[in-house]
Amino acid sequence: MESYIFQVILFHLAFLLVYELLLKKETFFNHNRVYLLVTPVLAFMLPIINIEMLSGIVPQESITSISRFWLPEVYIGGATQNVQQLPEIVLSTKNHALNWLPIIYCLGAIVSLGIIGKKLINLRKLFKFDVVSEVKNFKIIEIPSSNIACTFNKTIFLGAALPKIEREQIVAHELIHVQQKHSYDLVFFEILKIFFWFNPLIYIYQNRIAALHEFIADSSVVKTIEKRSYYEQLLNTAFNTQNISFINQFFNHSLIKKRIVMLQKSKSKTIAKFKYLVLLPLLLVMLTVVSCTQESPQKMEKESSISEQLAEIKQALDEGKELSEIEKNQFFVIMEQIVKDRNDWPLPPPPAQYPDKSSSNGFPGSDVPFAIIDQVPLYPGCENLSSNEEQKKMYVPKNSRPCNC
Repeated sequence: MESYIFQVILFHLAFLLVYELLLKKETFFNHNRVYLLVTPVLAFMLPIINIEMLSGIVPQESITSISRFWLPEVYIGGATQNVQQLPEIVLSTKNHALNWLPIIYCLGAIVSLGIIGKKLINLRKLFKFDVVSEVKNFKIIEIPSSNIACTFNKTIFLGAALPKIEREQIVAHELIHVQQKHSYDLVFFEILKIFFWFNPLIYIYQNRIAALHEFIADSSVVKTIEKRSYYEQLLNTAFNTQNISFINQFFNHSLIKKRIVMLQKSKSKTIAKFKYLVLLPLLLVMLTVVSCTQESPQKMEKESSISEQLAEIKQALDEGKELSEIEKNQFFVIMEQIVKDRNDWPLPPPPAQYPDKSSSNGFPGSDVPFAIIDQVPLYPGCENLSSNEEQKKMYVPKNSRPCNC
């Protein structure tokens, strides 16, 4: 799950960087709206897509930061040697420590839900005022003693203090929000903020698409209204809009300058649409990263089976039971299979005989004591040692490999 969340945030960041660097200043507003709505969904879907043909493009060693094993450098006698570390296998499942991550996540989601609930209460208060106009596609509610101007779904809220001339221009602007259903976009990101409240990029997405809504409405209105009078209206009207992030606000102080700049901007040339093609190589890179870091279900099932078998052997040793010949052989077969899957790192040959419980030593890096074996593995040059105790001493070197006898 941690890997999935990391990849989602990483992909969100990549998509937003493309928007900020290449697309934000273009006047293809409807194309940009689709981009800002589709790319968050793609970021959620891509980490669960595994294309096997892409998994071999990048060598496994180059993505060790997110893989399950790594290759450290071990120095032996002044020379360097790459030795692969085996995967960590947890044999004991007894863990009574409290896991705080799910608790913190749930608390954050509850707080986010409470914030949205408060916004809905503020919005509901606006609906209590009188409807002054209602037609088939929308209705207008007048707010007494206010200069408010905003839209939610098919309802336009207008302050009674707004001049009549300005009201006409504002209604024309707000009708674009109603017709293009801009409120649904904002509600979509509000829902994402409940589940991904810890991801700051969701908030940036919502901010960008709210600004884009205003650009879309402005570009439509100035086709029928003189631009100069529209600029004057934006600059002279009092800014008195409630802070409800899923309504389209006409008087948003932080957006006024951007809206005027965008209105004065010349239309982007058609050739600029080729910038959207940058998505193709970006998606290919993302799918390659996912495919190279995602383990196949067969491999995960195999490793799970190995862990279960080792856990059974560990439990038998903890309970003081004597391992049967089958269990002893099973242990060596499992260990041999593990290292065979990890670049064929050589294992000592399994012993020919098995033991009484007379020694407290063990295999280097394992929980299996020498007490369960009589004859330790023999290495070239050690055959002349007659005593089993001498052979055991030679088997426990400082560098976790047997010494030359």
